[in-house]
Amino acid sequence: MSITPADEVLLRTVATLRGAGCVFAEEEAQLLLEAAATPAELDALVHRRVVGEPLEVILGWAEFCGLRIRVDAGVFVPRQRTRFLVDLAAELARPGAVVVDLCCGTGAIGAAVAARVPGIELACADIDPAAVRCARLNVGPEARVYEGDLYQALPDALRGRVDVLVVNAPYVPTDEIAMMPPEARDHEPQHALDGGADGVGVHRRVAAGAAQWLAPGGSLLIETSEEQAPLTARAMADHGLLPRVSTNDEMYCTVVVGTRAGD
Repeated sequence: MSITPADEVLLRTVATLRGAGCVFAEEEAQLLLEAAATPAELDALVHRRVVGEPLEVILGWAEFCGLRIRVDAGVFVPRQRTRFLVDLAAELARPGAVVVDLCCGTGAIGAAVAARVPGIELACADIDPAAVRCARLNVGPEARVYEGDLYQALPDALRGRVDVLVVNAPYVPTDEIAMMPPEARDHEPQHALDGGADGVGVHRRVAAGAAQWLAPGGSLLIETSEEQAPLTARAMADHGLLPRVSTNDEMYCTVVVGTRAGD
């Protein structure tokens, strides 16, 4: 079979990306070729990737749980391992349930849960104005997206009514930020990565206020690491929630679920 000019462009793009250390060079090359309207545009896109810009930002979107999630520059990129957090949240949600995606970033988690469980009442919140703008585009007009620091962003009308509180807050210890891949540490906001000295600083703040916002029998779900899960669970237990740890080895994801006792 002869090699066409299009094949040559693809092979050259794959080689360039592989040389830059891109693990999934073939898949990325195909996506960049589809996104580029001209050879010059392709060169520009490939250069952006080679110097470490996240592929999702270059494309303007990420595939997550079967959805195309818009990703703007400077906003935390949803990770594929977080699909496990969505799975657990969707198992707990029911039509009519109040679901809150706290520290929502792009709103990918909330959007994915809403797609799985139609009829939920969805609210999202983030401290970053850029993330809030992005989330509003992803979750649609029926969901509400608020800007502010954790629970300060939420309206009082949600207090004591939240059935599923899902959180992908930062859990990388401060001293380990420098060891993260450049596409994360150089292109994503520090507040979305830095979990404090032991990585659980934000988790403790979330756990401290959760019981006031959860409905009786409601659950708080926090993505964490396997090593930090005991600390996240202890934070929940210290504030009246009954914690359990769930791990998905295939997705390399650990989630701590804390449930408020029913009245």
